[in-house]
Amino acid sequence: MKMSYFRMRILHTADIHLGHSLNGWSRDAEHQVWFARLADVIEAEEVDVLLIAGDIFDNLNPSGECQKLLYDSLVEFRRRRPHLTTVMTAGNHDPAHRLEAPGALMNGIDAHVLGTIRRKADTVDMRRHMIPLRARCGTVKAWAVAIPFLRPADLPGLAIADKDGEGSPIIRAAAEFHNRFAEAARAEAGDLPLIAMGHLHCAGAHESEGAERRIPIGGEHAVPVSVFPQCFSYVALGHLHGPQNLDSGRVRYSGSCFPLSASEISHRHGVTILEVDGGTIQHRHVEIERPAAFHRIPQRGALDPSLLADAVGGLDLDPDLPRDLQPFIHVTLEATGPAGVVLSEAEACLAGLPVRVGGIRVIRADMAAQAQEDAGMPRTLAEINPEELFLAAFRKTNMTDAEDRHVLAFREAMNGSD
Repeated sequence: MKMSYFRMRILHTADIHLGHSLNGWSRDAEHQVWFARLADVIEAEEVDVLLIAGDIFDNLNPSGECQKLLYDSLVEFRRRRPHLTTVMTAGNHDPAHRLEAPGALMNGIDAHVLGTIRRKADTVDMRRHMIPLRARCGTVKAWAVAIPFLRPADLPGLAIADKDGEGSPIIRAAAEFHNRFAEAARAEAGDLPLIAMGHLHCAGAHESEGAERRIPIGGEHAVPVSVFPQCFSYVALGHLHGPQNLDSGRVRYSGSCFPLSASEISHRHGVTILEVDGGTIQHRHVEIERPAAFHRIPQRGALDPSLLADAVGGLDLDPDLPRDLQPFIHVTLEATGPAGVVLSEAEACLAGLPVRVGGIRVIRADMAAQAQEDAGMPRTLAEINPEELFLAAFRKTNMTDAEDRHVLAFREAMNGSD
């Protein structure tokens, strides 16, 4: 797909989570494959700018191998596209200062890293967060406003916000923060498009259960898209793992690189490509094939354990795949017997097969039905007695009903008996 010499193409990605593991399985080999495929996309799409909006690493102490893979990949991207500009911002998982540490070396490949909010004396040095973005012809076609994950200390207005004012303190402080950045950026960029970067949770966006940490600031974990002024032509976000648009696509999550939990199996993982033509920005999603397949058995509900072997046999597994690229399998089984026995038999069934077990759940069919029934019939605490709560919690934890001795012990505890 050839592009005009004077237009610019930007690739937006986020939530790579180098160093991630799933149920004890390392994802390093998958990340190696993913970075190689990303390099192919950067070359094939004739990308001029790479934006990585946070959570490059999965934890605050990434291994040397993970760091090496990141920096080797950035060098390879630059080799493929010799004029490529890279802008990376830190997410809530990232070691912000460690991410910034090789800054002098990164300058050699035109890579800019913003791990923390830069300050000059007591004020934010907004110009340090602004990076000119150039097309292949060398002309600046847009500006990036690179904002990393915000902590309470980054929003000074939060401490003095009037709690009786309109909206919550965090929303007002976040809006004021981004408004100031927008004003400074507009003064610097003139009429050129402004592309903001951020790492946070916008209200109305879809979360991936079990994969994303809620990151509350000032008691709030989500802010409205209105905190991003309209002068930002596009807002490249990270943190939520499902690719999705907000505000008619002006605000977008590119999504994670591949599934990081079972809740992400249905996501169409990939990257976002932005086409910048004058003041017009259009974007499209480009899928990147998963390095390893993800399977859920069954697709819905729970499976009779006696059918597990046949269900796995129908997956057409490749025994020649390297162990660390074999597919993940997530299984939900009916508790047709004691939960521990069902779990043990399932593990034995899967042992030796060319799969990696992402998780096995054992649930009772009547419990699943009751949970669905309860979901449609909300009740207040006044309508539920403590013993009922105890029985439900015991059943959920032990996958079996409480015996008389358990109920008696609970009643004695409730009554304060010796």
